[in-house]
Order: sequence, then C-alpha cells, then structure tokens
Amino acid sequence: MIGAALSLALCSTALGSCSGNRSDQVTSEAPDIDSAWEGKTEKQLREAIEGAPSNGLKADLFLKGGEKGGALTVAALKYASALANGYADPKKLHEVYTIPHQKVDVRAGLKQAIDKGDVKGWLDTLVPQTDEYRALGQAHLHYLKLASATQFQPVPEGEPMKPGSGDARVGAVAAALRTAGYLVQPQQSAPAPRAQGNAAPKSAPQPVYSGAMVVAVKRLQGEFGFEQDGIIGGNTLNALNAGPAFRARQIAVAMERLRWLPRNSPETRIDVNTAAAFLDYYRDGQIVDHRNVVTGEGDKPTPQLQSPIYRLVAKPTWTVPKGIGEKEIATKGPRWLAENDFIMKDGLYVQQSGDKNSLGLVKFDMDNDHAIYLHDTPAKALFGMPERHRSHGCVRVQNAMQFAMMLAGQEGVTDEFTKAMQGEEQQVFVKLPQPIPVRLLYHTVFWDGSKLQFRQDVYGWDENIARALGLAPGKPEKIDQPESSDDIGP
Repeated sequence: MIGAALSLALCSTALGSCSGNRSDQVTSEAPDIDSAWEGKTEKQLREAIEGAPSNGLKADLFLKGGEKGGALTVAALKYASALANGYADPKKLHEVYTIPHQKVDVRAGLKQAIDKGDVKGWLDTLVPQTDEYRALGQAHLHYLKLASATQFQPVPEGEPMKPGSGDARVGAVAAALRTAGYLVQPQQSAPAPRAQGNAAPKSAPQPVYSGAMVVAVKRLQGEFGFEQDGIIGGNTLNALNAGPAFRARQIAVAMERLRWLPRNSPETRIDVNTAAAFLDYYRDGQIVDHRNVVTGEGDKPTPQLQSPIYRLVAKPTWTVPKGIGEKEIATKGPRWLAENDFIMKDGLYVQQSGDKNSLGLVKFDMDNDHAIYLHDTPAKALFGMPERHRSHGCVRVQNAMQFAMMLAGQEGVTDEFTKAMQGEEQQVFVKLPQPIPVRLLYHTVFWDGSKLQFRQDVYGWDENIARALGLAPGKPEKIDQPESSDDIGP
C-alpha cells in the first residue's frame, strides 16, 4: 500500500490523457455556447472546477488556465460529463462490467445553465445526491488537508506490536496516528517499568505502546474491518502506513465508482459490496436486510455486474466446473468422494443435494452469462471472520435459508418453496413472479450511515481507476477476468 502513488495523490500536474477516460473525447461543437460566456458564468465555472477536489477530482484535468471561448466550453463539458457520468468509462477499465451507468449528454444542460446565469448550481445537480457521496467528498478534502499539513513517515516493519509492550517504533506509530487524524495531541509514552532492586537496567527502556494509542489503533482497525485487538502488524500496519494521501486517493476512486451508477437505482434490489463482503437488501427504497457474505478470492474475483435473481433452487446439486474438478476434486480419493456425495455424470463431478453440498440447501439463480449466483454454504464459520474473500467467485450468503424464506414470502411463493424443501426431489426450481435485481459492486470505501469505512483492495482494481483519474503513474488498462473464469463456483 506504500509507494510512489502516495505522493501523487496531491500532485497538481495532470498525467497524460488516458484511453479509459470518456471525458477526454469531449470537443466543442457548440458555437452558440462558445460565444455565450461572460464574466459571471465564466467565474462560476472557474470556481466550480477549482473546487473539483470536493468531488475527488483534480482541477487541472479540466482547466490549465487562460482558456476562452471554445476551450472554456470544452472544459465545462468535460467537467460536467465527469460529474454526471464519471470521468472514466468502466467498460474500458474492466472486461466485465454490466452495471448500468450514466450516459448523460450535458450540452443542452450547459446551454440552459449559461442562459440562466447559474452554471455552478447546474453542475451541483449532476453528482449523486446522497449522504454517502457528500460524506466521501468531505472526507476527501479532510485527508488532502492532513496530507498537506505534515510529511507522512511510515512505521518500519518489525515484530507485531501488542498493547502494553515496549517497542522502539512507538514514537513512529504515534506520529503516523497523528498524521492520519487518530491522535490529536502528541502521545507521551510511559517508560517501561524498571527492574526490581538497585541494579540499573542494561539498556535504556523502550517506550510502551499503551493508552490512547491503543484506542486509536482499534478505531483504525474498526474502520478497515479488521479484528479490533490493538495489535500492530500485518494488515493493520499496512493500513496505518497507507497515510492520509493514500486514503484521499482511495476515496477519490470510491467517488468515481458512485458517479458511474445510475441516479435512479431500482428501489427493490440487492446490493453486494464484494470488497467489504456484505449485502444490503432494499425493498421499495428502504434497506430491510443486511448480512455478511463470502465473495471471490483475490485471484478469483467476483465480477462487477447487475443480474436479477429469477428463481430459488431448493436443495440444489452442484455440477463442478471442469477446471475446479481437475484441480481440487480429482485429487481426492474414492472414500472422500463418497462421503461428500460426489458422483460422475457426463464426465463431470456432480455433488448431490444435502447438508454437505457446497451450495448448501438453497441457491439464488441469477440470469447472466458469467455463471455467477448467490447461494447457501455448509461452511458457516466463514461469515464470522473479518476477511471473507474465500469463494471461487460466486457469493455465499449468511443464513441463506432465512433469506430465501424472506424473499419467498415477499414474492408470494412461500408454499411452493416450502413444499420443494420438504419433498424428496433434488434441485427443485421455484420461479419468482418478479425478478429481483442484484448489483455486485466493488467499493473499498463506503458510508455505513454514521462514518466512513475502508477496506483493502483485494482485487487490485483501485490502482487502475486512480491512473484514469491522474492519481497514479501510467495509463489505465482494461482488466481481464482471470483465465480460470470458466471455473467460477462456490
């Protein structure tokens, strides 16, 4: 998480234009607009673009200074498009991205805004009008300010630092916590207790990691979804060493992802945050359910897509994809295969219905071309773990039977589903009268209703968007699904 990209989060010099940026294709073909700029509207535009960091964007992506006429129109259209549609095109950054995204033509709106003399007000209406987007914008400015106020110094690697232990790096930890805004005042560390008796210690005592510093570290761990044990090492040390500039960049990426989403999302839907491994179920615009999920491992990412659940599958069987069968099942002995209810059918392994089935007792069939679905699992303990990227790409749902009964009841198919679960037949399909849209999103920063939450970039997708936004070196590339994508499974 540390590297050259940290220093670029505050860089005011835009990097080269990127093929993934739809805003780079904006040109001025509107002479009626080019000639309409006057002092008031030009000032509003320049002030709005100067405030681009409140939207996680760099002002010099749009204005270099001194633009007039057609060049000013291009800047206005480019900035408006970035706010309304996103600066980059997600389908040029990801091989698989099927979530509907904004395609707003901003030319007519700009002309009307100039005629009304309210360019700034119009630009403000283009961004997502949500508490989450506003919170991210405020946090982006906050971390930019923290990053500019102090030169961040990462904490050196070493043995895990436990509460109450002495460590020469305590001062570095305190400084890092202050720079990131977790400690307001310098922390005075108590010296380690002296040995009993009159003998002087052989070496100077090391400062002790305790008190407010432990509280601050636990707060950091909570915001990153880690176990809040106060131990500094591994992921906690990485998160601490990210620093405020890196966080600002991560927030800017999150805001770009929000701008990609349509402003009128389906009021009844299931949103899965694959980075944070949880789902939210919306019914008529209100969240009615929240639960943990297990999503794809780092090298088996769950793709970003929108696809409806169109049926429930009671007591599913699992036909193992060929690759998974060859790599993971074929190495097992006959006894293991029998104990776990595997048979061979048409050259493929098939796991029969039952408590040991990898899909559990219910599957939520989704209509897509990528073999992605939601399902139950016999591995219940995984839902209680902070890190839940453990699947082959599909999404395991906590208390899936309870969730299935909820959906069945709301969709009026409780009797059919209950009968299917109680019957002798394996793999019974229960169609939903109204398909329920599911969006598989990847948000490494999000608003939980009271504060920002950060998550690790398990799939490594943030960097590519940061490049598209001019916040990391190099040009963005289209991220392909792994070659093993045909082996998606539970």
